[in-house]
Amino acid sequence: MRVQADRVSVTGPHGTLLSPTSLTVSGGELAIVHGEPGVGVTAFGLALAGRLKPATGTVTVEGGAPRKVVAVVDSPGVSEPDDALTLQVVVGEELELAKRPANKAAVTSWLAEHDAAAFATTRFENIEATTRTRLLTTLAAQREGIGVLVLDTPDRHTSDVGGWARLAREHAERGLAVIVLTATTPVSALPQRPALLGGLEQPDPVRHAPVEALPADTEETEKTPGDQE
Repeated sequence: MRVQADRVSVTGPHGTLLSPTSLTVSGGELAIVHGEPGVGVTAFGLALAGRLKPATGTVTVEGGAPRKVVAVVDSPGVSEPDDALTLQVVVGEELELAKRPANKAAVTSWLAEHDAAAFATTRFENIEATTRTRLLTTLAAQREGIGVLVLDTPDRHTSDVGGWARLAREHAERGLAVIVLTATTPVSALPQRPALLGGLEQPDPVRHAPVEALPADTEETEKTPGDQE
């Protein structure tokens, strides 16, 4: 699984939302992307997921159609839950989106499994920031076929960088390609050197899962004639 943005830009009714930006992230890797607060950050995430057509450049996703394999988590004004809903309703809607059992029993079971049963009837706006991001990201990762997670500005909810960074690493360790979009956290406080919106030459993502070994027959076919005995 790999997602690659090549010189992707996005324009809106009043001008440029996102200047040309390049980024490549593979399964098992974590990239942190930083941009100025505003709609341009979310625009990049939506472009990666095939939900917003770039004005220039291309997005290539190996492993399936972007809409089916890239999940944008908690995107402001797009996929963020309604603050007035209770957690159990939010979880039910997400389970239904994932085409999983979403009745009351299934929701209760899911919440218990993820240490959130005590918050079932809590309005979503009152869910603690780290818990919010953890639950929404876990729900997204459990959708069938998802190989890329894009966490949209979890730093807008909290100054605790460690919470969302740890969560992102855990999903990368499981083999997903993980991209965290940030805007309010100073670059100096981020846990790794970030890619920058508007940048074409970016630092390499950080790998957290081992690269899968090539099958034996593939290794054989890659030998040159001089390697054969």
